[in-house]
Amino acid sequence: MDSETYSKDFPGSKTHMEIFPLIDKRQREIENYPSTLFLQQVILVCLDRYAITVAARFSCDKKVLFADKVLKFTSTGKMKRRILLITDFAVYIVDPDIDALKRRISLAAVEKLCLSEVSDNFLAIIIPTEYDLLIASTRKTEIVTVIVDTTRSQSDYELEVLLSNRFEYNATSELVKEIDFEETEGGVRTRIVRK
Repeated sequence: MDSETYSKDFPGSKTHMEIFPLIDKRQREIENYPSTLFLQQVILVCLDRYAITVAARFSCDKKVLFADKVLKFTSTGKMKRRILLITDFAVYIVDPDIDALKRRISLAAVEKLCLSEVSDNFLAIIIPTEYDLLIASTRKTEIVTVIVDTTRSQSDYELEVLLSNRFEYNATSELVKEIDFEETEGGVRTRIVRK
């Protein structure tokens, strides 16, 4: 993809070399990677030096469909800032503080998505072969739409979306937690308890 087309696709955007002027030799080689559109989208959305390496490691991903900052809940209940990337084949969780890929979830491994019926930001991605992913995002509806549409287009499989004010998720492979949502006068009260 030449820089003229790149500028048309992403108005006002900078090229790879303008964003990262001091790239070492190995990362310059990544620039010639066949899926340059994917790399450019990751760079622009995340502006994260590590994302170049992440993109190069997984050649099946051709297009970034969604990227945003989210809060991820750990098994101990702590909230961590993460970048959520959804491509045409996987969901990536990136730690922006240490520039590290924390997790890659194949869309084929996702069994269902759980979200509450109230207006909150919680979303659980249920993966039966691993532990589940609980996140909070103001764009949860968009995340669900992208994952469901992509799964349907890639595999003709209709992903289950569970709307409930109470559901379970596996915080680890051995720890099951239940999350309850209750509407109150001031908003929504959320409780996460061990099962």
